[in-house]
This record gives sequence, structure tokens and C-alpha cells, in this order.
Amino acid sequence: MAEPTLDELDLAILTAMHEYQKAGILELSRRTKVARATVQARIARMEAAGVIASYDPQIDITAAGFDVQAFVTLEIAQGALDLVTAELEAIAGVLEAYATTGSGDVLCRIGADSHAGLQAVLLSIDRAGAVVRSHSVVVLSTVVARRTLPLLRTATPTHHSKAPAYRSGQRT
Repeated sequence: MAEPTLDELDLAILTAMHEYQKAGILELSRRTKVARATVQARIARMEAAGVIASYDPQIDITAAGFDVQAFVTLEIAQGALDLVTAELEAIAGVLEAYATTGSGDVLCRIGADSHAGLQAVLLSIDRAGAVVRSHSVVVLSTVVARRTLPLLRTATPTHHSKAPAYRSGQRT
């Protein structure tokens, strides 16, 4: 297991960025009670480390009219991961796909504007040359939305921040 690289201040900055997504550096500085330059340096470090991977807007595909979603488990031809990757990337309804262990080889999340649209995406996936078999389940509702902060908060910092507000036990 990799050593945690985030301290309490990093988590506070990430939390503020999550809760106030349009906030700039100055506002994040106010909310975390540390200097603007400190916030800016911490964000730059987390970007360089890949912790902050993107500033893309979170798009609710249901609100955008694509309210039918499914998860599809694929069994693929042995050694065909690169081929199936290219084939899946060419299908607009494939939102994400992961190589997995277990009974399937790839797990995809797909979206469509209707059941007929879902069927079209499923047929496109089944026509992919590397796909041997697929199994799909339709999403009825979201039980836990995509999230990361609860997991990050379980990490035990290996060091404490030098920022006065984040020294051990001094947070207000």
C-alpha cells in the first residue's frame, strides 16, 4: 500500500474545492484559513502528483436527457484488451470501461436516451470483434453517487501541515 501523501491541510483544500467548486484560490484560502500562496502551492503540488486529475465539470447525463444507464460485463478474446479498448472508445454510449478480475474481463458503464438507444449501444458492443460475450444490468437508481472524499479522509497523514491553522490539534 502506498504511503499517504496528503495531510490535513491538503484534505481541507480538497474538501473546500469539492464543496465550493467555483471558488478561486483567494476564496479557498479564506475557507481553509491559510495563506493564498500556501493554497496555490498545495494545489500545484497535488496537480503535479496527479491527485487533482481534472477540472472538468461534473455532467449529470440524466439531466442532459440520457436517463437510461446500464453496466455491461464483457468477456473478451484472450489478449484483445487493446483491440476492445479501441472498439469501446468508438462507441459514444460507452461512458467508462475498466479491465477487471472475476468472471468478466471488462466492466463498462453505458448511457442512452431511451431503451431503444440502450439496445443500440448494446448491439454495437456485441458487434465489437474482441467481445465474446456480454452481460448487462440496467441501472434503476443511484444508491451512492461517485465520491472520493470519504476514502481520502481515511488516510492517516504521515506528517502534519506547517500551516498554523493545521498544526496538530489547533484547527478551529
